Amino acid sequence: MAGGSFVGESGHGGGSYEGRVTAFVVITCMLAAFGGLLFGYDIGISGGVTSMDEFLTKFFPDVLREMQNKTRRETEYCKYDNELLTLFTSSLYLAALFSSFLASSITRLFGRKRSMTIGALAFLTGALLNGFATNLEMLIIGRLLLGLGVGFANQSVPLYLSEMAPANIRGALNICFQLAITIGILSANLVNYATVKLDNGIGWRLSLGIAGVPAVIMLVGSCLLPETPNSILERGDKEEAKAMLQRIRGTMDVEHEFTDLCAATEVAKRVKRPWMNIFQDRYRPQLTFCTFIPFFQQLSGINVIMFYAPVLFKTIGFDAALISAVITGLVNFLATIVSIYSVDRFGRRALFFAGGAQMMLTQIAVGSMLGWKFGLKGEGELSRIDADIILALICLYVAGFAWSWGPLGWLVPSEICPLEVRSAGQSLNVSVNMFFTFIIGQFFLTMLCHVKFGLFYFFAVMVLIMTIFIYFLLPETRGVPIEEMGRVWKDHRFWGKYARDVDGDDDDAADICIFSSSRTC
Repeated sequence: MAGGSFVGESGHGGGSYEGRVTAFVVITCMLAAFGGLLFGYDIGISGGVTSMDEFLTKFFPDVLREMQNKTRRETEYCKYDNELLTLFTSSLYLAALFSSFLASSITRLFGRKRSMTIGALAFLTGALLNGFATNLEMLIIGRLLLGLGVGFANQSVPLYLSEMAPANIRGALNICFQLAITIGILSANLVNYATVKLDNGIGWRLSLGIAGVPAVIMLVGSCLLPETPNSILERGDKEEAKAMLQRIRGTMDVEHEFTDLCAATEVAKRVKRPWMNIFQDRYRPQLTFCTFIPFFQQLSGINVIMFYAPVLFKTIGFDAALISAVITGLVNFLATIVSIYSVDRFGRRALFFAGGAQMMLTQIAVGSMLGWKFGLKGEGELSRIDADIILALICLYVAGFAWSWGPLGWLVPSEICPLEVRSAGQSLNVSVNMFFTFIIGQFFLTMLCHVKFGLFYFFAVMVLIMTIFIYFLLPETRGVPIEEMGRVWKDHRFWGKYARDVDGDDDDAADICIFSSSRTC
């Protein structure tokens, strides 16, 4: 990859950006992408820990007693329905929701690196509290600090990647963040599989405490990383920003791209309240996608699988629950690599469509299988063949998500916003993502208990709706330079009416500059 050349279109002036894909930018983006380990490890670790008897004995004894009550007639759908137990998982995402708003201001004022550092420190502190927890209060406080770390990391890392990467491989490098999430999930599943065999309460403590490892990796990485040219310009150092752009593009001839960056920065400086501005009509496309993409991503049902894979597999009759979660984690990782290969070749829309169809069909199949075996009363059992079929269907579902809505849910919102509202747009993306992650995490087990196998039909319908949403409203953004993204909205049959008129008033001159030839600005 390093050493290849690229040319990016530049507005309506017909210019191009010079440069090549350097080893420096590839290594830098891969190092930054490790911030995804934080989110991924927590997603993978929670379900495994909440299925460990020693963890339940210490913090949720009522749940364990209900599970072991042989005289209680309980359906297969309701074994783990406990609000405190789900609060352990979902409290992190509520904290991440609120921290994303704080992260937006810090990312904009002090840079992307500073946000990564704060996120790593908060996550490390939370991991230590969880690993040494002696009561439920200590456990929940640790989860809240983990959420603070996730909010900062998820806000800053995708922005960093989109700003550093050249246009022709921006998709692949940005998806490295999602790849790191899948590595975190897989690592957590492997840790759970190993630690569940340890006695005297050591297993769950190790599982939770090892979350400090990805935090340390991110902390060290944030100290070594350079700042993005966009962020350096936002803070007023043009010479340093130009030198960094020359370094990451591998050429001294960056005048064209640098002029576009300067124009975008001038617009950004005029915006004192980005959270207010993103609600203006001209940012309606960005507001829509930064809201609805994370909304649909979470209502696709993926976190039902990733959070509660061990619990879900136990609930529907799997004996080898943790090893089944490891298998789904491995599929998630491998399918994300497929997305890295294909996103800049086939485009964002093609992956959205293919993944959506695959997810919808497999969820219908899983719901039908569970309905056939357990019915509405939740009584019955799975044979080994039945269990293998359900595991295979779930793996197909995870693969469909991992090469479509998983990585694209972070990529698209981070690349479509102009600089003046970019931090606000990414914070909106993270906050909506975390809010609905919280809702799913808090209420899924209750929903499973009451809606039963119909819950999978609900998620299948949501996947159908979100695929239709993409078909009609999302233009293709493959290969478009990040500072020239405005033209895709002007050319769109629906969003064109929200695009700025190039004959606007004088106050809009800096905005117009972005959409015209940078050589005339």
